Amino acid sequence: MNNSIQSVYNWYRNTIRNSKYRWWVILGTLAYILSPFDISPDFLPIVGQIDDVVLLTLLITEVSQMLIEYTQNRQAEKDAKKVSTAGATNATVDVDSVSVK
Repeated sequence: MNNSIQSVYNWYRNTIRNSKYRWWVILGTLAYILSPFDISPDFLPIVGQIDDVVLLTLLITEVSQMLIEYTQNRQAEKDAKKVSTAGATNATVDVDSVSVK
């Protein structure tokens, strides 16, 4: 049972990270959450909301992780660009040091 849950999670994560299917998975997940037809119907007091909460948590987690990675990559590109342009304009100065007693 645990292995099948892990394989579904891995499939969902890999599919949402694929740029070709990303929006389809996000829209499909949101449609499933808002739809009255679920694996466990929403009119059941607690059991009905469990699948919706799990999917919503998974969606929010994966989208926020992708946004964090995107901002980190963008910041790294800016830093690399800043270092490459700063190194080209700055001249190296050689200094002889003398100890003072």
